[in-house]
Amino acid sequence: MLPCLNKKLLGIDCLGCGMQRSIVLLIKGEFVAAFQMYPAIYPLFILLLFICFNFFISFKNDRIIKLGLIIISVLTIIISYIIKMNYFLN
Repeated sequence: MLPCLNKKLLGIDCLGCGMQRSIVLLIKGEFVAAFQMYPAIYPLFILLLFICFNFFISFKNDRIIKLGLIIISVLTIIISYIIKMNYFLN
């Protein structure tokens, strides 16, 4: 695994901390543990699948769907980070 430079230098998790371990858990089939490690893994995975699928097949409202998936992913990342940091700092 690649080390997180933010955590190594500053001692604080970044917004992506846990993503690599979550992907490994997802590949191993440990879906609940992957979600607990990095809750945004599933919205990001759905977004990635949609972008790959949309590369070959065009949809009528694909921009709206992509924008919605991006917003959901970013909100999930930010909210889970706030919850993690709140737990970490208290």
